[in-house]
Parts: sequence; structure tokens; C-alpha cells
Amino acid sequence: MPRFELASPPLLSRSPLDRAEELRKNTDALRSGWPTAKVLQVDHRGRLRVEGDSLVYVDATDLGSEPALDAVFLGIDDGRHLWAQRVGALTGELGDLRTIGERLDATQLSILTSALAILNWHASASFSALDGAATTPSAAGWSRVSTSNGHEEFPRTDPAVICLVHDGADKVLLARAPAWPERRFSVLAGFVEAGESLETCVLREIREEVGITVSDITYLGSQPWPFPRSVMIGFSAVADPEVPLNFVDGEIAEAHWFDRSEVRAALEVGDWAADSDSRLLLPGSISIARGMLEAWAGSAG
Repeated sequence: MPRFELASPPLLSRSPLDRAEELRKNTDALRSGWPTAKVLQVDHRGRLRVEGDSLVYVDATDLGSEPALDAVFLGIDDGRHLWAQRVGALTGELGDLRTIGERLDATQLSILTSALAILNWHASASFSALDGAATTPSAAGWSRVSTSNGHEEFPRTDPAVICLVHDGADKVLLARAPAWPERRFSVLAGFVEAGESLETCVLREIREEVGITVSDITYLGSQPWPFPRSVMIGFSAVADPEVPLNFVDGEIAEAHWFDRSEVRAALEVGDWAADSDSRLLLPGSISIARGMLEAWAGSAG
């Protein structure tokens, strides 16, 4: 059976940022670094200020003389402490990870991805899962503590599988979700359930979504996906294109088998945002799906 591998790590998996996790509970070190620290501010829609291909920060001292309680310590960048903070409104040129991701270098992508994931967790963790009591941030934003019993809760990451299904030759199965505009397709994906292995999740999700059974499940790679706080674990698998598709759970509006030449042409056109009348539009490069499709399209069937 022909196999292929990702040509390079997914964009959001390249993480050169020094997270300096040993400082998260070192109050003295954090206070010492605050006067020269910079803060990345993100609004409730995941947008932030940008200038060209750079993120825009505010000086930490603009927020006060000590680390802000609602700020999260991300690490150290170019010798300066780096924090993130959720704010109500921002002005100026704004962008989000989907629209500006391809313009950012690996360090900036690492910063933004981490900021979004941890801030999104805080937005849904204000009350304890044990007894509903209010929680307050601790460990420089990397945990929250219950005000009723001191129980410490940590950031949640939701694992999801994403799988490129092919026929072992020159066809790949791509699908469109009901909320997506026509002609926008991608590979299949779904969240891992409790008590389920990754491979079992691949089998179940594909069977539920398009009604077919896959084999030869092979790991390809992974990437963080902070929408809101997931990690995407990429696989390939093989299925028979002659088996009828059946959209069992309603999560797929349509799915088709495309040949390698169609996928190569779509990759040349660009991504979902391309101004094209192509029958097939594919995800952009911040998604691991793009790298999976590029790897498959570039392999010999």
C-alpha cells in the first residue's frame, strides 16, 4: 500500500517560543520581568492588532505596576516576558489567526496560538466543575483555583482526529460541512470521545459521517487548533470508493471522491478565500489539512 508523509511540520506546530513554564509560580521573577514585558491583547472574537506581518503589543506598565490578574504568562520572547490578555474592544487594524496566520513567522504563530488557546479556556472556566464555585486565576494564568475549597483546575485541551481518506491509488475523499459555502471541501475530522483510542475515533467518525469503513490507519502529525482549544491529530486511511456514501449523522452536507489531478489544480488555485470558479476549494496553510493534502497530492499513487 503506498504511503506518504507530511513534507514539513504543520505551521501551528512549529513552536520556537520559550514558554519558561518554570517561572509560572515564581512571583518574584514575574514581578521583576513585568516592567519590560509586553502584552498581546485579544478581543472576544479572537482578533488582535496587527501591522503588516507583525503582531502589535502594549507595554505591560500601561496596565499597572504589577502583573495583571487577568493576564497569562506565555513565556520569554527576545529577552522580554510575554503575556496575553482578553479585552473588550480594540481599535486599529485587526486580524485573527485565520486571516493573518500565513503572514506570521513561526515564533509569532506560536505566541498567538498559545494565547488563543489559554484565553479561550479561561473564558469557560470561571466556575468550578466540582461545585460551581467561582474560580480565580493562579500560576500566572495556567490554572484556576476554586474560591470554595481551593481545588486547582488546569487548562483543558480537546483532542480531535483529522483523517485523509484515500483509495490507495489516485482518489481522495473530501467533504463539505452544512455551514460551509459550496465548493469548500476538506478532509474528515471529529472529536475523540471518552474511553476511545485515536484509531477507534477515526473508524467511528468516518463511519458516522459518511457511512464507510476504513483500514490502514496511519499517523501523520498533529497541530494545536485554538478554536476554541483543541489539538488536531492527523491520520491517513484507506477506503473503497465503490462503497456508497451515507451521511449518517447530518454533519456532512456532501462528499465526493476527487482524483489527484483535481486536488493538485485546487492547491494551485489557493485556498478557501481564492477568487476562483474552481469546483474545489481547499483549506489554507494554517490547517494541518492543507499539509496532508499537499503530501498526498505530491506522492505517487
